[in-house]
Amino acid sequence: MSSPTTLSAHDLTRFHGSRSVVTGVSLELHRGEVLGLLGHNGAGKSTTLQMLAGALTPTSGHVEVCDFNLAKQPALGKACLGFLPEHPPLYKDMRVDDYLAFAARLHRVPPAQITDYLNLAKQRCGLSDCGKKLIGTLSKGYQQRVGIAQAIIHQPPVIILDEPTVGLDPTQIRDIRELIRELGNNSSVILSTHLLHEVENICDRVVILQQGKVIFSDTTDELRRHSDIESSFIRLTAMPAEGVTP
Repeated sequence: MSSPTTLSAHDLTRFHGSRSVVTGVSLELHRGEVLGLLGHNGAGKSTTLQMLAGALTPTSGHVEVCDFNLAKQPALGKACLGFLPEHPPLYKDMRVDDYLAFAARLHRVPPAQITDYLNLAKQRCGLSDCGKKLIGTLSKGYQQRVGIAQAIIHQPPVIILDEPTVGLDPTQIRDIRELIRELGNNSSVILSTHLLHEVENICDRVVILQQGKVIFSDTTDELRRHSDIESSFIRLTAMPAEGVTP
């Protein structure tokens, strides 16, 4: 029996001016699943994630999060989401505790529960000793942890991460990978990445975009069934987007 669907996108299309950036993208995310969104630069990954998170309105199509239509019930849908954009929305002159408490209030965590939620988010993200530190004094890896902490502070069932390990060193990448895998034990996670080893290590399923269209949507095992993930990715993205069947 399959796990419940926590997020579904139906035929998402987004134009920038007269140019189609994303065309007819449909996907599903299930409880306890980590889904990797792959594609070359300009494939439409960030635009797709922004539409899934309700930060960008699709030209056509719709998104449902925990059975709430994001266009018709935005407050209820977004309450079920945590979002880390490509550039984390950090106030670097704030202390970690103050920033996360602010994020908790924005997500309408009851005041009496903010301290408990804050401490749990810091524990999960390895920030327990950083609460009094200014965000701007932290390393890039720890700033990324703070970005993830603000996305999970309200314990959402769906977490969307756009390039969560970009610019990190190998040790920081390993730590963030472990964190994402742990988040997938309790929530549904969708992340975009350029790192194929990241997908192999932490993702259950993969969606590949090319020129704004889905050219592959299946399990990680299926992606590497005929060869390694890197070779499969190169082979699929070498084909014209119109000529590949998801």
